[in-house]
Amino acid sequence: MRFLMSRLTFVTSVLEKDRAGMDHNLTMLDRLKIGWIGAGKMGGPMIRNLLRQGVSVAVTEPVTDTAAALVSAGATTAMSPTDHAQSDIVFATVPNDQVLTAIIFGQGDMPGLAASLRRGAVFVEMSTVSPDCSARVAVALADAGVAYLRAPLSGSTALAEQATLTILASGDKEAWAAAEPYLAVMSARRFYLGHGEEARYMKLVLNTLVGATSAILAEALALGEAGGLSRSAIMEVVSESAVASPLLKYKTGAIVANDFSPAFSVAQMIKDFTLINTAAVAHDVPQDVTGLILQQYRDAAEAGLKDEDFFALVKWRGGTLRD
Repeated sequence: MRFLMSRLTFVTSVLEKDRAGMDHNLTMLDRLKIGWIGAGKMGGPMIRNLLRQGVSVAVTEPVTDTAAALVSAGATTAMSPTDHAQSDIVFATVPNDQVLTAIIFGQGDMPGLAASLRRGAVFVEMSTVSPDCSARVAVALADAGVAYLRAPLSGSTALAEQATLTILASGDKEAWAAAEPYLAVMSARRFYLGHGEEARYMKLVLNTLVGATSAILAEALALGEAGGLSRSAIMEVVSESAVASPLLKYKTGAIVANDFSPAFSVAQMIKDFTLINTAAVAHDVPQDVTGLILQQYRDAAEAGLKDEDFFALVKWRGGTLRD
């Protein structure tokens, strides 16, 4: 880690001199060997933002078309997690606890990162996974001499493309220092929240509020439409009221058009609310409202909406008027 941190000291000093401006000289970031496991909807744009700044990224991605698109953008291919054995920093954006567990602990004859990453490397995991799974990963990586940063994301694919995500981080402070210059290329806001699983809980807090927004809006719209209001009129007033939020303003067009093409699906929200409830039970924290909301998402999924955007609760709840 001392060798890695000495290189990062120079890189970070260059970045800090120009951080106040928008046109950072980030080519010095390519002094470290960067790997990425799991691209997908969120990881792909983030990787491309690194590539645009001259950062070389070796990507492990099982979806052939996604991997090919990133190679066309300048990435190299790493066929499996073990191909990142000599990386300085490895980022990961994966779908769930099961995939993260396989990546860290291995699967079948394939060893995981805990056995293959070199001592002193940094692992940055950026998904929404359970605090319990993340804590098990922390123990395994600490035993392997690998620094671990939890860095879940808040934001949409559009914000990922624009490099304006919010990143919530916790874990090894040296891992934060190593990764933060790269995270700055992908985000507008970054919060370091503590040495353990704090970032995991912060992401669950945010997703509780995001998921609840769709549920309560669906009921409010149904009531307003039953009373003769048009959906566009309701959303226009809501967007200029005390309850306005960036999320509601961002979703207004889709809500009015009744277009719920997925940015974040009902199925994904079910996963996240299940994590929320499980974490709450582990700490004996009552979650009466979130339990009801989780059931609404499950009912919407059973009604055929599981692959639509989570604001499809508006469609599932129904109403009497359409614009």
